[in-house]
Amino acid sequence: MSHRQKALEYANTMRESFLEQLKDFVRIPSISTDPEKKAEMQAAAEWITAKLRDLGLREISIIPTEGHPVVYGECQCADRPNAPTVLIYGHYDVQPSEPDDLWKSPPFEATVRGENLYGRGASDMKGQVAATLFAVESILKNGKMPVNVKFMIEGEEEIGSPNLNSFMESHKELLACDVALNPDSGMIAADLPTITYALRGLAYFELRVYGPEHDLHSGLFGGVVHNPAQVISELIAGMHDQDGRITLPGFYDRVRPLSEEERAELAKLPMDEEYYKRQTGVPALYGEKGFTPVERVGARPSLDVNGLYSGFTGQGQKTVIPSWAMAKISTRLVPDQDPAAVFDQLKQYLMEKAPKTVRWELIQMSYGAASISDIHHPATQALANAFVSVWGKPPVYKREGGSIPVVGNMQRILGVESVLTGFGLSDDNIHGPNEKLHLPTWYKGIQTLVHFFYNYGEQG
Repeated sequence: MSHRQKALEYANTMRESFLEQLKDFVRIPSISTDPEKKAEMQAAAEWITAKLRDLGLREISIIPTEGHPVVYGECQCADRPNAPTVLIYGHYDVQPSEPDDLWKSPPFEATVRGENLYGRGASDMKGQVAATLFAVESILKNGKMPVNVKFMIEGEEEIGSPNLNSFMESHKELLACDVALNPDSGMIAADLPTITYALRGLAYFELRVYGPEHDLHSGLFGGVVHNPAQVISELIAGMHDQDGRITLPGFYDRVRPLSEEERAELAKLPMDEEYYKRQTGVPALYGEKGFTPVERVGARPSLDVNGLYSGFTGQGQKTVIPSWAMAKISTRLVPDQDPAAVFDQLKQYLMEKAPKTVRWELIQMSYGAASISDIHHPATQALANAFVSVWGKPPVYKREGGSIPVVGNMQRILGVESVLTGFGLSDDNIHGPNEKLHLPTWYKGIQTLVHFFYNYGEQG
């Protein structure tokens, strides 16, 4: 029996143990947005370092940043000289669990129901981090690695990775590699292995509109004072035209057009209008005319209001003209768009459209560039062949509508391509109540990663 076959058999026999270990990991409420969870964040980092130690890695450290630490580990233990090095990225922080009353079981209890593990972070992305650890374990328990591996697991992805760029800038030599493996993506369906080759970028803003010095009686001042809630609503409404196009000046100037070949590939994905209606529960879809739903989500930019606040929102009634209004606004960007330029475009729009009866303030919260990878990269092909070995079919290639800024930042800072995959499903409810991980898909994912390491080692 070959080392590869032994590793695959090990992964199969260790399923119950792997699940119990993952449950322990999920039970740690490592919520990076909550300053009171600092001890839990440290506990999650220590869970990873303990696992790396169990694997026999010697170079392991929890490296401080200005926020939550980065876990680093490496195994320069390939079975031959000059083997390629894979840098494995992940994050151990999770989203808040609220509203907890909508969960069918406590969010940090790690409960198995049917074929799913329920818990905050089970899919995003503790399950994916654990899958890489267990794949490496399966190989090391049965021989040497076919590649060298390094781990960089951060604790601030859910708050925009504010310290990761500076970490990578100051640790370039430590992080030197041939390719990065990022399992923070997902699959379209359990029977459809998927490789993500492009991600949209993100630019996030807070818009504040100020009116009177304090809330006013709407009977005494209604009709003479411009209501900030009305103003911000009208400004937001004007950010799209009747065809669903974004109206910020120059917004589309640098949007990279889709080639006919790429449109043909995207058309193969089983993500038509009915698919999105089933996923969302909406009666009809909305968006930019002239593009299919899958093109609008993955290859065209978008602008959304993520939250609104103004005036009285409590029980009962209170007749006031609010003194201010606030909106959280995000834009998803495509390759060649500059996130910093979008701030100027939105500012220009406000200068042109905001009435003189109010004051406004635009705050840039976070941003990250879009990224696109070469699907012909040897590591990508190694992963594609791994999917064939486990799923019995080649993967589909998709452009992801979400943003993972670290991918573009790795290209820029470390000069490496990323292979994007993951074994979460579109109905995993990440960031929402009852987040889950489909265990049969996850087990197959571990075996896929075992094949990936062997395939890439042989190609490299």
